[in-house]
Amino acid sequence: MNNSLEEISKTIQSAKKVAIFCHVRPDGDALGSGLALCLALKAAGKTAHTCCDDVPPAKFSFIPAMKEVKNNLPDGDYDLFISVDCADVARMGSLGKRYTKFKGATVNIDHHVSNDGYGKFNYVEVCPASCEIVTLLFKTAGFDVTKEIADLLMLGLITDSGNFTHLDVSERTYSVAAFLRSKGADMHTINYNMFDRQPKGRALLYGKVMSKMRFLLDDRLAIIVISNAELVSVGSDTGLTEGFVDFPLTVDGVEVAASLMEYKPNLYKISLRSKGKVNVNEVAVGFGGGGHILASGCLLGGPLEEVIEKLTYAVYQAL
Repeated sequence: MNNSLEEISKTIQSAKKVAIFCHVRPDGDALGSGLALCLALKAAGKTAHTCCDDVPPAKFSFIPAMKEVKNNLPDGDYDLFISVDCADVARMGSLGKRYTKFKGATVNIDHHVSNDGYGKFNYVEVCPASCEIVTLLFKTAGFDVTKEIADLLMLGLITDSGNFTHLDVSERTYSVAAFLRSKGADMHTINYNMFDRQPKGRALLYGKVMSKMRFLLDDRLAIIVISNAELVSVGSDTGLTEGFVDFPLTVDGVEVAASLMEYKPNLYKISLRSKGKVNVNEVAVGFGGGGHILASGCLLGGPLEEVIEKLTYAVYQAL
């Protein structure tokens, strides 16, 4: 059951030392909401750290605050743990164990439909981005929104809403964006770095991956595979593959697009997208993952062809 933003605000304001956890393989929404909260808490005189199992992808380096992300939990006596943009504890990676065993207060702020409210205090609302919720929390708590914080919150809002194109974008989403823009958020720079700018390696990888796209289930399912060997061959990293899965969905007749990225030998990170006919969250949940109705993910183990077969059957059942 959700707590109110007022309750969440009071819990945060009463804390003195806070750790904020982002999900593994962090995206703009996780990093934006986590670092924005961290900066606000530090400005309020508190000790705060943003922690993540993985290093932020290089594409986010244009935002100075990215260097503040810790890859472990610094020692100290914390009185509050906050998770942002984590649909479940497993999404925190190794930090999830610290979160569940923590004796103090835990706050869970998220926008995924699959989130079951695992914190002691929870604010979970299905909307385009966790940064939309965190912006509302800032208003409730009376935290100052500097230009640096506005940029971080706008980063998450822009990237997780597909640049305001997703079906769950609401009047409130635009209102939040207008508020952040009034605080100095640089939408041009964020859009350029997130959607237009790319290194040569990403362009070469994109061509390789899309040239081998597979169409299944009478062209209703399109699959792309990103192997570790291909990543290495172009000197690219996994962070540069964000957005790849969206391209197959643009093909006429395709209802579901799936990206299979080799995470480890015989283990694939699955990203799913839907035009609306299929609830891909239900597909992902069937494999222990989750996310949104139109955008979800999971991990699937096994040889590549077996993984494709399992995924194809799951989508077939959902069509």
